[in-house]
Formats: sequence, structure tokens, C-alpha cells
Amino acid sequence: MQENSSKPLEGLRVLDFTIMIAGPYCARLLADVGAEVIKIEPPEGEEMRLRAPVREGQSAYFGQLNAGKKSLALDLKSPEAIRLVHRMVESTDVLVENFRPGVMERLGLGYEALRRINPRLVYCSISGYGQTGSQAERAAYAMIVHAESGFDLALARYAGDRDRPAAGAVFVADILGGIFGFSAIQTALVQRARTGEGQRIDVALMDCMLNLLVYELQEAQFSRPMPRPTYGPVRVKDGDILIAPVSARNFEALRDLTKLPELVSDSRFKSVSSRGTNWAAMMAIIEQWTMQHTADECLAALDKAGIPSARFRHPSEALDDANLADRGAFAPIADSAGEFKGVNAPWRMSGADTRIGHEIPAIGGHRDHVLARVLRMSPNEIADVVASGAFGSSRPR
Repeated sequence: MQENSSKPLEGLRVLDFTIMIAGPYCARLLADVGAEVIKIEPPEGEEMRLRAPVREGQSAYFGQLNAGKKSLALDLKSPEAIRLVHRMVESTDVLVENFRPGVMERLGLGYEALRRINPRLVYCSISGYGQTGSQAERAAYAMIVHAESGFDLALARYAGDRDRPAAGAVFVADILGGIFGFSAIQTALVQRARTGEGQRIDVALMDCMLNLLVYELQEAQFSRPMPRPTYGPVRVKDGDILIAPVSARNFEALRDLTKLPELVSDSRFKSVSSRGTNWAAMMAIIEQWTMQHTADECLAALDKAGIPSARFRHPSEALDDANLADRGAFAPIADSAGEFKGVNAPWRMSGADTRIGHEIPAIGGHRDHVLARVLRMSPNEIADVVASGAFGSSRPR
């Protein structure tokens, strides 16, 4: 529960030139902590606005990634639109973009061009392989990077029953890219407070995934692949659960609970390291006990004994979890189709409000507000810019 309703980045302005997941998530986290985030999108709106689940023409997927932002729809092929951006950059603290390297430069919105306008600008670029090098301009969605980083084959190895990587649709690299971008921006803002100078941040999804493989990349340098504890399903009477007896104390409690003689007598299970080497065999023995009980019975006994365990749940069950609700994991967000649950950032601060913003912006829905407040433009001046084609075919708002 927040003790203070202040927003840590209140008063800072962010221009959000991002699409898909990694960049929008990074910019939304900035909005969560109080920055004014102005999403620059094409007149027809960002592509994610069309992604399921869609209700009454509104994408909840888009909403989760963009709640709390303002929207300004610009046709960046228009010279007048680029001039508007240059004017906004004068009073902007942070710019986030995740186009392919070179795109922003070709538009006249690259770091060097904008640094000349505002030397205090913190400019964050998120891409698949970074801004330099032979791979920089490759198309790279999260799943491409998962495959090339070694992540997918590591998962296949740990699964134990696969000789090919599994298909997937959870975009780990994108969320990591957003988080690492967010954290680097905070660091750059602290440095700017000391030096008065902004800087360029280059976040590569490939580097993000390499940082996730903490053990695997060290193992690859110094030893052959060795058996490791792998935390998978353990069969019970009515399905599967997960048990994680990681520490020596966990194992001793599990041994005492199950009273399985093999856990006492078998030399393979005498130490933490030997249990890790023979983990699959150990869990097969533990199934002799779990299969005599239901999931509820197992989990109750394991919990009482202090042994980490869990039920495999569907995401819909997490949404209805009273404990998560009490912690404040979710907050209501809304678009024109109505209100639904958004997921808050995974931290709570005693001195700040960091909840996700309530309103999801309509395409260009803050145009007149942004131009009047940020650029001090009058209604007549806005009308002239509309006539110039800077907003494409958008209507006055």
C-alpha cells in the first residue's frame, strides 16, 4: 500500500516513438512513475491497436502496454511533422524509440540531430542487435533473439523429453528489453543531474537474453553440460504440481514428510550437489508419494512442512487470486470499450505511487492538448498545421 501519492518522475517529459512490446513497455513504466509520456504514432494508429484480444475495436493487449500515455498521431513523412517534433524536443527529457537502426536518422530524428537541439536529452534506442555492427539492421523480434541467444535450446535441454526446441509465444526478450531500457534511463537521468548532459542509450534484445543465461554461459566456457535440478511437473492423483526442494533443509523436510526409504538410503541423494546431478531420479521417487494424494492434499502437507510447492495455474486463475489483489498486482485501466484489469509494475515504493495509469489513449486523442500546452500553439496555429498534412488524414481534436 502506497504511503505517499507522489510520482517520482513527475514533471519529466518523454517522447515515445515505439511500437510492438519492448519500447512501449519501457515507456509505460516511465508513465507509471509519473513522467508525461507522449506516444507518437502514425495517423492510423500503432499496429498493436489491432492485436487480440479486441473488444469493440479496442485492443486490451495494446492497452496493457500503453495505459497512462498521451497520444499524438503524426505523419512523419511530413516535413511539418518533423518540425513539430524538433520543437517538442526542446522541452523533452527522454526519447524512447525501437525502430530498426537508421530509421530515426533518416527521418531527421536521430540522436545527433536532436542532441544539437537539446543537449540534456536522454535518448534510448531498443533494438534486436544494437545500433552498431554487422547485425544491427537485421529484423529481430523476441523469438528470433530467443533462438540465437541459446535460450530456446537451454529450455529444451532442461525439459529432458525433447530433441527439438518447443514453440513459444511469451516474449521474454521484449519485456527484458523494456525493463533494462527503463533502468538505464533512470541511471542516465541521475548522471544528467550531476553533469547537465544527456546521452544515448543502446539496448539490444540479444544482450538482454544473454544476461538471462547467468549459469548457461559460464557452463559453456568451463565444463561439459551437466545434469541440473529442473523444476517440472510432479504427478498427483488428479493432475500435476511443482515441488522445489532446493535447499538442504527443504530436502530434509521432504524426506521426513514422505518417509520414502530411498531418500534416506540412496547415496545419490546424500548432498545438495549429488541431488542436483540425480534430480530426475529423485523426483521420480518422490512421485511414489505424491501419486497417492490429490493436489490439494499434497500442497497442504508440503506447505505445512515448509517445502516450496505450487499448483500449475491458468493465467485466468492468477487474475482472480485474492493474494495478488491484496498486494495490488492489478489496477483498473480503461479505453472506449470499457474497463479491465491492467498489471502494475512489479515493485511497490513506500514514498511514491507507481500504479499503471488508468486511461488508454485513443489515436491522436491528445493532439490539441499536447500542442497547446507543450508548444503554446493557438487553435488557429493548430488548424494551419492540420492543413499542412502533419497529422495525415486525422481530424481536428
